[in-house]
Amino acid sequence: MKIKITSKTHVKPNKPILGKQQFQLTTFDLPYLAFYYNQKFLLYKFQNPLDLEEPTFQNNVVEKLKDGLSSVLEDFYQLAGKLAKDDEGVFRVEYDADDEEINGVEFSVAEAPDVSVGDLTVEDGTAKLEELVPYSRISNLEGLSRPLLVIQVTKLKDGLAMGLAFNHAVLDGTATWHFMSSWAEICRGAKTISTQPFLDRAKARDTRVKLDLTAPKDPNAGDGAAEPPQLVEKVFRFSDSAIHTIKSRANSVIPSDGSKPFSTFQSLTSHIWRHVTLARGLKPEDITVFTVFADCRRRVDPPMPEEYFGNMIQAIFTGTAAGLLAAHGPEFGASVVQKAIVAHEARVVDARNEEWEKSPKIFQFKDAGVNCVAVGSSPRFKVYEVDFGWGKPETVRSGSNNRFNGMMYLYQGKAGGISIDVEISLEAHVMEKLEKSKEFLLVEEEDGKNLSNGNANGNGLV
Repeated sequence: MKIKITSKTHVKPNKPILGKQQFQLTTFDLPYLAFYYNQKFLLYKFQNPLDLEEPTFQNNVVEKLKDGLSSVLEDFYQLAGKLAKDDEGVFRVEYDADDEEINGVEFSVAEAPDVSVGDLTVEDGTAKLEELVPYSRISNLEGLSRPLLVIQVTKLKDGLAMGLAFNHAVLDGTATWHFMSSWAEICRGAKTISTQPFLDRAKARDTRVKLDLTAPKDPNAGDGAAEPPQLVEKVFRFSDSAIHTIKSRANSVIPSDGSKPFSTFQSLTSHIWRHVTLARGLKPEDITVFTVFADCRRRVDPPMPEEYFGNMIQAIFTGTAAGLLAAHGPEFGASVVQKAIVAHEARVVDARNEEWEKSPKIFQFKDAGVNCVAVGSSPRFKVYEVDFGWGKPETVRSGSNNRFNGMMYLYQGKAGGISIDVEISLEAHVMEKLEKSKEFLLVEEEDGKNLSNGNANGNGLV
């Protein structure tokens, strides 16, 4: 792809925030300092070709986005700030309108006149996205000297690509999509946002944690670890009917161990966990780990508001022998997942935080567990409702950052209803087996009908 950056500016809150604002990073934030920036990609098709002509595009699209951004940053001004730390190594996010080192949000405009929206919607991997989404392989720790939010808007032949990179030490997915929906709301003409962010991080956790971090550490690295395997990415789109089938199969036999009916999340993720494990060809005695980065806003006591701005996630780990997962029906894996999620209540959340505060450990990808399947993002996020005034996105993806073997991201399906899009990264030979698994893709033997919404080849992939 030929992409040309045409301008790069910085956007600050429309009205100056008085005084220096400082917010100490919490125990929920700090483990992600060595992760990479959290990248998001939204693709929009323009119905009116005149919107892409100049000066209309600059005036009606670019300036509209920048004006809306400067307005919404009045409420989300932490994103216009920077990371800082005191002499004891306690990290914070700060914003000071009088600090010349704080530039605000980096906003770039680019053009790719030979690239169409269709060229990007059929893309399985993230190679093409690297030129459209900024800050690949940039560590969150670099937020000490870099912007906390970087945006690139690229004009395409028939639409617009928006790539964003958020510093993951500052906010999680819930806060990210709250910001995105608020920005879009302003761009559609609202004078104020409908839901204010809750900015007081001390209410979530106020323990001072001293960290000795100097240089960014590759989260893929390990002590003498082998070179990580080459991965491929695919998007599996599970339709309403596919989700209903997966959930009904998981609930067809309720285990006698006291499990409650399995949720859509528990049914779908255990379905994926089981079939990835089968595709990996593990030995029956091999342990496989399931990890979910769970929102703890309603788990802590007292609970935090949904609008809390920051990270309120913790990794929940569980596991079992590959042979047990393979030998049993879908209810077995769903029960393992459910037990781990239900058990992670306020007391466990607090204990995990206290343990980490005594001996801080910055996450590396290998910490997700052996033979792992890990879940990030959530189909609860209304990503297809992020409408800046020219319609809903054609697709929403994650960028190339923070992907490792077995990592998957769940998104609301564009088809609506309870459909779910699953982005997953696996070794090529494992992915090949998964793509051919009729049971995984829910291909009915009789007529070859695929309950996953797929491409023209009917293989459940996009």
